[in-house]
Amino acid sequence: MATTPVSLILLSLFFSLSLHAQAQAPKAPAPAPSGPVNLTAILEKGGQFGTLIQLLNKTQTFNQIENQLNSSSEGMTIFAPTDNAFSNLKSGSLNGLTQQEQVQLLQYHMLSKFYTVNNLLLVSNPVPTQASGKDGVWGLNFTGQSNQLNVSSGMVEVQVNNALRKEFPLAVYPVDKVLLPEELFGVKPPTASPPAPATKETSSGKSSPKEAAAEPSSGKNSAGGRKVALGLVVGLGLVCMGILS
Repeated sequence: MATTPVSLILLSLFFSLSLHAQAQAPKAPAPAPSGPVNLTAILEKGGQFGTLIQLLNKTQTFNQIENQLNSSSEGMTIFAPTDNAFSNLKSGSLNGLTQQEQVQLLQYHMLSKFYTVNNLLLVSNPVPTQASGKDGVWGLNFTGQSNQLNVSSGMVEVQVNNALRKEFPLAVYPVDKVLLPEELFGVKPPTASPPAPATKETSSGKSSPKEAAAEPSSGKNSAGGRKVALGLVVGLGLVCMGILS
């Protein structure tokens, strides 16, 4: 029985030493949160997207992309035209666009959802772009099979190349042609000629006084005709009376 208190003391001492050792042991560092997606760095690393970077900066579309990536749970998909794609455009194509139209052109290359190549092979066409709205459909069509994917704007069709990035929330696919939307670059319908001015009428449905003055009065003509006929009859009567007398 005398050994029981000693055992309790030793057990308490061992327990205290264990707690002290755990407190002194260094804690494993928590995993660092993933930083924001840097689209500029992705394009610069690709090495052939200088014109696209300039347009994104000029139109401040970079800000829109960052805001969406930070606020949306759907992610985003971007089709990035290469420098050669822009240089192959008809001369003046970009300079002929207003600032707002340049923004719409860039938004036409963006989908408001993260898509893999396999996802895009299964979508229902046309897929709305970020340029879609009250000004038109602004959709893209995707066709292909296996790992080959083509994207078409209706005016331009191009194969989608290997992704610059394909991790959620952002997928970036290079394209060798600028996707031209019909809403901006399609043939505009001819402007309709204005309709011919209608004849003015008064509230009673009759012609205006000027028009009435220009028209001959049928009433006056008929009255004048009756006077002439009466005069002929009277004259003829007088002649007959002279002969008889």
